[in-house]
Amino acid sequence: MEFTVLLSRDGVLAIGIAAVLPRAVARQRIRAAVREAAAQWLELNIEAITVESTPGTPPRLLLAGRTVGLSFSHDEGLSLAAIGLHGPVGIDVMRVQDIPDWEQVARDYLGPRVAQQLASLPDPERPCALAQAWTAREAALKCAGRQLAEWDGVAPACRLQAVHLPAPYVATLAY
Repeated sequence: MEFTVLLSRDGVLAIGIAAVLPRAVARQRIRAAVREAAAQWLELNIEAITVESTPGTPPRLLLAGRTVGLSFSHDEGLSLAAIGLHGPVGIDVMRVQDIPDWEQVARDYLGPRVAQQLASLPDPERPCALAQAWTAREAALKCAGRQLAEWDGVAPACRLQAVHLPAPYVATLAY
């Protein structure tokens, strides 16, 4: 399985695979890539690594019987995964695009402070800034084990790291 290491530090590994695939196939491929990447990263036999996923709960990675944090994100043409050896992780990717109702989306999901910051930007800068804010919020929620929901005034406590990707994508890792 071909994958790209996007970030490796502090017990966190982020990988990506690029391919335009049906979502079910992309999900299978990123899971296979996670097993291979973890085996190489930790010098383990791939047979000792299992990806577990149950609808409605965060996915888990079992490494020789030990459970570690795992997160996935997909957008058209790109799938990302993050592994956290020391706790939960979250990762999110988004294609930068102009969203006509960005103000409502920002207020509803990102909160009034972020909506105000986005409103102060020149129009050409806003799509990228919105995508960055969105991926930060979603990655943080994933790290906290929470589902995407409208803004509730709470920002989960975690470290955020931008993941460098080629345009038109942006991504954020939370750990």
